[in-house]
Amino acid sequence: MINLNSPTMNFTSSTSDGEDFISRQLFFLKDLQIIELFLAVLVFVTIHSLRQGKHQGLPVWPFLGMLPSLVAGLRCNMYEWISDVLRRQNGTFIFKGPWFSSLQCVVTSDPRNLEHLLKTKFSVFPKGPYFRDTMRDLLGDGIFNADDETWQRQRKTASIEFHSAKFRQLTTESLLELVHKRLLPVLEKAMKNSISVDLQDILLRLTFDNVCMIAFGVDPGCLHPDLPEIPFAKAFEDATEATVMRFVMPTCVWKTMKFFNLGTEKKLKTSIKGVDEFAEEVIRTRKKELSLKEQNKKQRSDLLTVFMGLTDEQGQPFSNKFLQDICVNFILAGRDTSSVALSWFFWLLNKNPDIEEKILSEICKIIGERGDMRNGDLKNSNELIFRPEEIKKMDYLHASLSEALRLYPSVPVDHKEVVEDDIFPDGTVLKKGTKVIYAIYSMGRMEAIWGKDCREFKPERWLRDGRFMSESAYKFTAFNGGPRLCLGKDFAYYQMKFAAASIILRYKVEVVKNHPVAPKLALTMYMKHGLKVNLIKRDESEIQKFLKVKNQSIN
Repeated sequence: MINLNSPTMNFTSSTSDGEDFISRQLFFLKDLQIIELFLAVLVFVTIHSLRQGKHQGLPVWPFLGMLPSLVAGLRCNMYEWISDVLRRQNGTFIFKGPWFSSLQCVVTSDPRNLEHLLKTKFSVFPKGPYFRDTMRDLLGDGIFNADDETWQRQRKTASIEFHSAKFRQLTTESLLELVHKRLLPVLEKAMKNSISVDLQDILLRLTFDNVCMIAFGVDPGCLHPDLPEIPFAKAFEDATEATVMRFVMPTCVWKTMKFFNLGTEKKLKTSIKGVDEFAEEVIRTRKKELSLKEQNKKQRSDLLTVFMGLTDEQGQPFSNKFLQDICVNFILAGRDTSSVALSWFFWLLNKNPDIEEKILSEICKIIGERGDMRNGDLKNSNELIFRPEEIKKMDYLHASLSEALRLYPSVPVDHKEVVEDDIFPDGTVLKKGTKVIYAIYSMGRMEAIWGKDCREFKPERWLRDGRFMSESAYKFTAFNGGPRLCLGKDFAYYQMKFAAASIILRYKVEVVKNHPVAPKLALTMYMKHGLKVNLIKRDESEIQKFLKVKNQSIN
């Protein structure tokens, strides 16, 4: 029998336990070394990535590139985030996305580079296949998404119509009707009932009715006194917001989401359906009216009718789908840009009452020059209608609107693609296929472009001896530049000045206390939460004060 309690057995057991302990210790040391090695590599990669950030504007992480910084930027004010990077990089930086992704691009706010890509080398920098593919679901082959012959044909047709006397007369008459029979009564009702209103929503309704009337010969009635719910408006805003998200994620990601109908792509599909239904109804209505033109001698001139009378390269009438694309593109141009600009303008006026007073003084000075106003007596400001020649004289108002657009451009960023190797004036090398983002919002915040007071709302920077003086389109790019300069620029200014002057003469617009104001990430710079305001009736004595000052200066 074996004695389990013998000294030999105890020794053997103790030896075995000791070896196990040593083995465990060795394994623990090996694990610790692996962890230490992993941490050392992690620290090295982090330090290396952050050091690269000093030279390239943002940290560059293995495989992910600058994507973590982009995600962080999306969680705050994206436009300010881009501006901060551009300031550190003297106006241009190269964004490096994840490996094998579509997020590689050059971002610039340098006026020299903008003149190069928008004018000097215009043919080298089209919208490009990436932009067209990304925007196709919303804009199709419309003017904002088109290149080459398709773009040139639409541009030429629209240009002829925009510069016709008949079109200018139509725009003036329709705007007058909308402002005095719809906009002002809606504001008056809100003022009398002491109701806060979303001024951005009201202005979007105004410009939507206006663009539909002059471009398509259709009145959607968005700005009727009861402010009816317009499904198209919500669908259009959702569509622009969902579309812009495609630019901040790899193409393979949003295309996969589209295939499986997930997330923002599901929202986009639903909203585009609402947009298309409206465009289809507009075309159907217009075609029905044109088919009865022999019975109705009164014919209207509008862009849609002009395009309906044209043919494509094969000599066939344009398809309904192409006509829909034209409608959606001109709605984007005519509805969103002016209304969004006016919203930021009134917000800035609320913060700068001295500038509002100068605008009111200018308005009173101009109407005081009327023959029937020589005695400085305005019996009822509500009945006053501005004349086209008076709107043109409002230089300080023009400067104030330009200053608002400088700080809050309706289109905050735009996109081009390089079709052959090139070099920017600042030395940035551009390879064929490179995507270029020009940051219009950031340009207004560059000291190198506008001086140390670049963040101030200062209309005087646009005036020379009291007269408005425009800046280079490559320094102030709110209306684009070169061959793609906005065709509706003059109309947009007239529309904004007429609406703004009509409101300022009658009301003081006060933003509701503590109302949050921030830009929405979309194709155009909507205010994320709208612009809630209270309207206060302008005291007639205040107007008379400025009129008497004018009258005394004449005497």
